[in-house]
Amino acid sequence: MREEIEVLQRALERERFARKSAEKILEEKSRNLFTISRELKLTNLHLQQLLDEKSSVLEGIFENINDAYLVIDLQGNILKMNDIAENLFGYNLNEEQLNFTDLIYESDKEYTKNSFITLKEKGSLSNYTIRIVTKSNKIKWIQINASLLFDRNKKPKEAQGIVRDITAIKELELQKEKILHQLEKSNEELKEYAHIVSHDLKSPLRSINALISWIKHDNLDKFDENSLKNFELIEDTLSTMDNLISDILEYSSADADSSNQTKVDLNHLVLELKKVLYIPNHIAINIKNKLPNLVGDKIKFQQLFQNLISNSVKFIDKEKGIIDIDVQDKNTYYQFSVADNGIGIEEKYHKKIFKIFQTLNKNKESTGIGLSIVKKIVNLYQGDIWLESYPQKGTKFIFTLKK
Repeated sequence: MREEIEVLQRALERERFARKSAEKILEEKSRNLFTISRELKLTNLHLQQLLDEKSSVLEGIFENINDAYLVIDLQGNILKMNDIAENLFGYNLNEEQLNFTDLIYESDKEYTKNSFITLKEKGSLSNYTIRIVTKSNKIKWIQINASLLFDRNKKPKEAQGIVRDITAIKELELQKEKILHQLEKSNEELKEYAHIVSHDLKSPLRSINALISWIKHDNLDKFDENSLKNFELIEDTLSTMDNLISDILEYSSADADSSNQTKVDLNHLVLELKKVLYIPNHIAINIKNKLPNLVGDKIKFQQLFQNLISNSVKFIDKEKGIIDIDVQDKNTYYQFSVADNGIGIEEKYHKKIFKIFQTLNKNKESTGIGLSIVKKIVNLYQGDIWLESYPQKGTKFIFTLKK
């Protein structure tokens, strides 16, 4: 009996110990749970504050962004838009439902449909331009940058877009195209007019020249020396006028023509010019470095080098004349030079000589247009031209042409 009581007492003692241990563990767990619960509550509060702040910021951005902003579902129904979008489209979502496709200009609907498919496939669209019709039936050009919004399972659920009204820009572009078309037409008319005027002006000059020749021939024994000199002066004047008309026509035609763009071997071009131009025996033309190939209008390049070489030939006064043509590669452009050992030009005239009808020499062959044509052509190819010159030592014309 005693043994049974002792066994029972030991069992009770173990039970009390186990209960105390369990109570202690439970108390410790409860304390931990309370601490975790309090931390979770504080964390949730902090997250809610952050969420409220972010929502407030996003709402501020949504309402104050300078461009129209909208959110649509995958069927095109507009779910939300800011005040700028409401003003642009003329609709209020609080008063009526609106699908984005209802805004699209009829001719742009197929393009819009394909673009929406692209948005779903790629997830974004950039600089997508279409026309819309507002509630007041105004046609506007808009540019859209859009992207998809995804749910927690990374499935697309909506799309958001920033819409910019570019109607004014488009109208300016259309106006620019119209002006350019009119300008091209005017240029063609002016060129045609210049050719007609050239022909009409040269015809009476040829008639006068023929009449003078006949008068001289028929009355050669009747004119004294002074009269014959006066006839020569008239012939020289007629020749000068003829050259002037030809040069004006050449200047008027020295414009860019994209249809004549070809690869031109400038080295070959200059060698051909040496055969065509009148080069006195006492003048040597040297190509210092091999000239490059350039894409452009061959006729323009011929005019450019021909005028510079002819100008040098005209003003060389030395017994042994030298014309050096050189080029340097400057990465994005070439720098050319045409140098001679002629009479030179004073510095005060360096800018004057590029102006039309400006000449420093009263030679009857000089109309003052050649260097104007050179400058015009260089400008057409986005280059620049200048010179280095000293009286009686020579002149070097330096110009650049883009590659």
